[in-house]
Amino acid sequence: MKKVVSFLVTVALMALASSLASAFDPSPLQDTCVAIDEPKAAVFVNGKFCKNPNLTVAEDFFFQGLNIPGNTENPLGFNVTTVNVDQIPGLNTLGISLVRIDYAPYGQNPPHTHPQHYVGFVTSNPENRLISKVLNKGDVYVFPIGLIHFQFNVGHTNAVAIAALSSQNPGVITIANAVFGSNPPINPDFLAKAFQLDKKVVEFLQAHF
Repeated sequence: MKKVVSFLVTVALMALASSLASAFDPSPLQDTCVAIDEPKAAVFVNGKFCKNPNLTVAEDFFFQGLNIPGNTENPLGFNVTTVNVDQIPGLNTLGISLVRIDYAPYGQNPPHTHPQHYVGFVTSNPENRLISKVLNKGDVYVFPIGLIHFQFNVGHTNAVAIAALSSQNPGVITIANAVFGSNPPINPDFLAKAFQLDKKVVEFLQAHF
């Protein structure tokens, strides 16, 4: 009887494990895996082809220009300079990347799933608690993985932030653009009910994205 129960528990745990998914980049399987576009004589790992390790050079791990301010002349007053696997091929399989974010005075990086700075994130349902703080020069702040977060330059001068990301190519989803600027548009009746808004307000917002 004990053996039968043990077997059933093992099967149940295996079934549970098979239903789980991980959003993390997998750990590297080798010392280096420099990404290349040409697959000839290459090995396919983690979404990018790997250069032959014997052909790896210093430039595969190098990026120049992070000191150059980005152009913040846009409606939101911010610019993101991305340094991921597309800029540094040597990041392939390492599960990390970097961005420089430039802010004009009162510029903002709107809510998405990264001088003086107002930053914050919102916890998951049902609490949805805002946890925020004003940062000063040299301060570091952590956004837990997967939570909606934002940054806002509340100072009177330009500001710059450096963000480290736990993926070699993390991408970004700006909430407002995704919800109101999708192509094709999400049915406004659905959005009106989801956000408890008048349909005309939803259509107005969609027209601006």
